[in-house]
This record gives sequence, C-alpha cells and structure tokens, in this order.
Amino acid sequence: MLDDGRQVLLPIRALADGTHGIASLIINQASFGVLDALAASLADKLRRAEPEVIVGLPTLGLTLAAAVAQKLGHDRYVPFGTSRKFWYIDELSVPMSSITTPHQQKRLFTDPRMLPLLQGRRVALVDDVMSSGASMVSGLTLLGALGINPVALGAAMLQTERWKEQISALGSDWPDRTFGVFSTPLLTRAGEGIWQADR
Repeated sequence: MLDDGRQVLLPIRALADGTHGIASLIINQASFGVLDALAASLADKLRRAEPEVIVGLPTLGLTLAAAVAQKLGHDRYVPFGTSRKFWYIDELSVPMSSITTPHQQKRLFTDPRMLPLLQGRRVALVDDVMSSGASMVSGLTLLGALGINPVALGAAMLQTERWKEQISALGSDWPDRTFGVFSTPLLTRAGEGIWQADR
C-alpha cells in the first residue's frame, strides 16, 4: 500500500523450497502509471536527504532511478552497469550478485566519464527491490571505492527484512538511511493458492 492509500497488486512468486513465496515486482513490466506513482513516492521520501545525484543499480533499478531523478528535478542520473564497455577499467568495478540471478558471475561498473558527476556530491543509491541486500551492498562498495558515502538508499519495494543484515554489516545506520515505498513480508503457503504472511 502506498502512503496515499492506493494499492499495488503484485503476483506471488513461489520460492524453490515450495513452502514460501514473495510478492514480485518487475518494474519494467509495470504500467507507466505504476512506475510514475512509485517514482513520485520514493522521490518524496529521498527528498529529505537532499540528494544532488541519483545513482541507479542494474538492471531494473535503472528504470526507477531515472524516473526518481526526474521527479526530484534533476537533469540526469548516473547509471551503474554490468555490461563491460571497452573503455571501462577494472579498478572502477566490484563483484556483484543478485537474488534473481544467483548463478551469474557479474561485475558492477561505473563509467569513468561519470565520475565528475559523483565526486563531492550528495548521492542517493536506488534499486527497484531490496531483498537479500546483495545488489545494494555491491553498489555501496563501489561508491566507497570511489570515495563516496551516499546520503541515502532507496527502493520501490523492501522485500522481507533479510536485506537489513547485509546492509547493517556496512554500517549500523544504513537501515535508518534506507527508504522504501512499501514493504512486503515473506509468505508461507497455507493451501492451494493461499498464502499468509510470516509473523
């Protein structure tokens, strides 16, 4: 449920154990109206941290980050990527894992040409969903290697609370500096087609 009372209806994706499930948000498959509402809400939450630059995490976080930057009145945003361009350098990359692609070995890169947009600026790091926290940790690690300590983290959906452990390992204050439009619990199968929230 959004702050204004509107609801986003999401499909439930069963996990590999067959017993648990999660609400699934694939933001680039959502309507423009849903994207607009999520971006506006997240921008309102991030605005209190006064970010000057929004950095987006691939892949689906890029869609949201661009929209959030626009809602904040920014001229552009900075996308991180996992596709290595020939002008990228390994020193500006870190290993990256994701809950949605657990068996792929990836690296998270920043384009060297984007560095002037980041250095000395108030940065907010945005992804579409925070679940395990692994992608956000990679983003924080890369920003740290660039000498940048973001002012806030943002996501449309905070999926369960598993992300808090990994984020907290980088700093106990990170959960308090993390903003989500809405949160969803871990679900347990209670019958055919019936799910209930874990308590």
